[in-house]
Amino acid sequence: MAVSNETRVTEFILLGLSSDPDLQIVFFVQFLVMYLLAITGNLLIIIAIYVDSQLHIPMYFLLSNLSFIDLSFATVTVPKFLVNFLEQSRTINFSDCIAQVFFIHLLGGTECFQLGLMAYDRYVAICNPLRYTTIMNRRACLLLVVSIWTAGFVHAFTQVFPSTLLTFCGPNEIDHFFCDVLPLSFLACSSTFVTDTLAMINSGLIALSCFLVVSISYAYIISSVLKIRSAEGRQKTFSTCASHILVVTLFFGPSVFIYLRPSVTFSGDKMVAVFYAIVTPVLNPCIYTLRNKKVKRAMKKLGSRNVSFLKKQIK
Repeated sequence: MAVSNETRVTEFILLGLSSDPDLQIVFFVQFLVMYLLAITGNLLIIIAIYVDSQLHIPMYFLLSNLSFIDLSFATVTVPKFLVNFLEQSRTINFSDCIAQVFFIHLLGGTECFQLGLMAYDRYVAICNPLRYTTIMNRRACLLLVVSIWTAGFVHAFTQVFPSTLLTFCGPNEIDHFFCDVLPLSFLACSSTFVTDTLAMINSGLIALSCFLVVSISYAYIISSVLKIRSAEGRQKTFSTCASHILVVTLFFGPSVFIYLRPSVTFSGDKMVAVFYAIVTPVLNPCIYTLRNKKVKRAMKKLGSRNVSFLKKQIK
């Protein structure tokens, strides 16, 4: 604590998921395993898409960007939780806390736009197949990806900047396992009306815009698929879209529950946060690899190359 005219909080204490020592050990092991799975799964997808030239098309370029966002999101939240547990010190200084909030919303906002972009990509591919390579060319894809990262940055800044203007004079215990806007606002000594209002409006507009893009895209997609005469063709197209719909549901469900409501806390908030912070980054690679033959084939090729390389090194 630093003392001037009034006491100011210079660090916070992250209470984590539980104060029970036995449960803490269970959570540590679970988070460690899930984090390793998230990093491994998403890295494998990125490498497999980069190595396999057959996957150098917009759909898989966007998938690799989603994997990068997921592994980054997990890295922003989980390692600090694990380090705090090992050191038996749950403190985080103010600047690190604000930085964590910024990157959480940068990645969360970017993923929201990313899912909308992937829905638009599927719409163009299915509803305008002859113009697909023209509309979703390499330059357009790069510009779209840069645009969603820029939009994510703007979202994160508008979430974090009001929080830096708040006054924190105690208590300094955050009832969470990472820093976020809502838990911070509950600790502020000054008025949080502007911060809470901006956070809700900002998150609401982003969620609504992305939801509309996804909904409209899939309305057109479903309409086009139903016109396909071949049952096999309809099944193949629906199978391609099913993975993306499942990922969208897994992302928007917890996010809407946390951010699009009045500034109140519920007992299940932390468990919902666990879902979008670490469970979703673990599930996304599984969803896309299990339902996508091309990605599975690329994974097998990558595995074969690694085995061949190891054999050469052994000889």
